[in-house]
Amino acid sequence: LVTGVQTCALPILLARKAVCVLLAGATVALSAATASAANGAKTIEPSKAALQAAAQLRDRALQSNDAYDWLAAISTEVGPRQAGSRGDAAGVAWLRDKLTALGFSNVRTPEVIVPHWVRGEASFEVVAPYPQNMVTLAIGGSIGTPEDGITAPVVMVQDVPALQALKREQVEGKIVYFAGRTERTRDGSGYGKAVRSRQEGPSAAATLGAVGIVIRSIGTSNNRIAHTGTLTYNIGAPRIPAVAISNPDANLLERQLASGKPVNVRMRVTARDLPQVRSANVIGEIPGTDLANEIVLVGGHLDSWDPGFGVQDDGAGVIIAMAAAKLAANMEPKPRRTIRVIGFANEEFGLSGAFKYPADEGKENVDRHAFAMEADLGAGPVWKLSARVPDAHWPLILGIHRTVKNLGVELGDNKTGGGSDLGPLRRQGVPTLAPALDATHYFDIHHTPNDTLEQVDPAKLKQSVAVFAVSVYLAAMANGPVERIATEPNARN
Repeated sequence: LVTGVQTCALPILLARKAVCVLLAGATVALSAATASAANGAKTIEPSKAALQAAAQLRDRALQSNDAYDWLAAISTEVGPRQAGSRGDAAGVAWLRDKLTALGFSNVRTPEVIVPHWVRGEASFEVVAPYPQNMVTLAIGGSIGTPEDGITAPVVMVQDVPALQALKREQVEGKIVYFAGRTERTRDGSGYGKAVRSRQEGPSAAATLGAVGIVIRSIGTSNNRIAHTGTLTYNIGAPRIPAVAISNPDANLLERQLASGKPVNVRMRVTARDLPQVRSANVIGEIPGTDLANEIVLVGGHLDSWDPGFGVQDDGAGVIIAMAAAKLAANMEPKPRRTIRVIGFANEEFGLSGAFKYPADEGKENVDRHAFAMEADLGAGPVWKLSARVPDAHWPLILGIHRTVKNLGVELGDNKTGGGSDLGPLRRQGVPTLAPALDATHYFDIHHTPNDTLEQVDPAKLKQSVAVFAVSVYLAAMANGPVERIATEPNARN
């Protein structure tokens, strides 16, 4: 289960820290607002009426069971939604129909072309010195092996730089095993450090003549389940098959390697690529009032991996966005800006929907986006509020934080990149808000067969919806106009 401090204890445990962080943030905000005023920029902050409504909204969200019910529905009625699959198409239809039934306006499904990779079957076993079968999943995008599989000696490395330090004769004709472990962190940074082996490992190994790779699962679970995820083949290197084994199996493999005896393994993969197919972004809106031409975007990615049900990654994110928008729509005063909910297509296999969205909108409509935010790190709880907004807008972030700090939410910085699907918008200057979901236990289940509804804590999901709802509502209520953020032409997500 995703764990964390229960809501009732948060004010006591985090009071001192919250006050210190808030005072520090207020100092930053005062300095930023003073500088902005000197430059002629208008400070953007919530009105007293909006803050009062936001507090009511927070409390309503904490009492609502809608998000959990909707998450149960999509996991039951649709299940896994890997890009290009029947589940992907069913997910698009489900979200379109749900937004329509909930009264969202202008519901639409603009087409997105996505890859269609079929997992097939995968096996990995130690042939010698001590035969053992291991729990395995093919890495997303992997090619298949010959029908009889590949049998070869193993060479162990910790990560890609360690592999690149080897000579070709140490790797050629072998299967490379990446042994690097994923550190458990609250902000997900441990995953970011470990994932290079999965993404770059196959081509780095193939460049040195390897015939395949196997990785320790990029996850923190000690259960005997393997984690999938995508790889990136370098066009300049041969394509070789790639699998992941569970952490307990990786430990066993390392004990055999430590015996000093030669270790031979066999891997077999039947994965294959099929022609690209049509999917879609799913979009619905809550129209604004006097600032209806401006947009507050909130979303998650609708696709998922296939071993589990796509509940935490990222069904929860889509449902959080939908529930937050619906709750905000029912408040008085009504949201001034239009709130737009989006379920992005194919985040897992290359951000297809994220890139297609601003291309469909065009620069003129992208410029209408006042703020954007994304939920893509499980069902919660939210533990920190960060942003990337112009200095004059920092008082807005402080207003949001004052409303949700009693839920255990810390105040972050003004340097966040937001979610991966927001990258193309961010590079065009759209300000981002980032309620950060707690990733401490997220990578126990992420990309595994264990991504199921049973791993969701309803109370923590409610807290996440509450924080996103307040963020969406106050962003929609703030005075304008909203400035653009500074952009770097070659900035990475």
